[in-house]
Amino acid sequence: MATWTTKQNKKFEDALALYDKDTPDRWHNIARYVGGKSAEEVKRHYELLEKDVMKIENDQVPLPNYRANASNGRSNYANEQRLLFWVIFGDEYLNNFYAYTMASSVSLPAEL
Repeated sequence: MATWTTKQNKKFEDALALYDKDTPDRWHNIARYVGGKSAEEVKRHYELLEKDVMKIENDQVPLPNYRANASNGRSNYANEQRLLFWVIFGDEYLNNFYAYTMASSVSLPAEL
């Protein structure tokens, strides 16, 4: 099976949007747009993509086991959740903490 570069896959996706199923010579047009692939290779790539999507939609693709990939007892999922919290609420959390410490008798460590 021929390999596809990231650039070719991106061009393939773009070409699918440009040349829909009713386009005459669709696979030749997509192959020309992608570059370095024949019409038959492009059509086969599309058929494999269709099969993959069908498997996903029919729940035939197992979900990743994040616990199995854990390091130091922490799952990647848990780490991603913590990171997401800080991305969304980090500034607000720190600003509220700072306001609380300024309004109370709690003093911040010298390192801050």
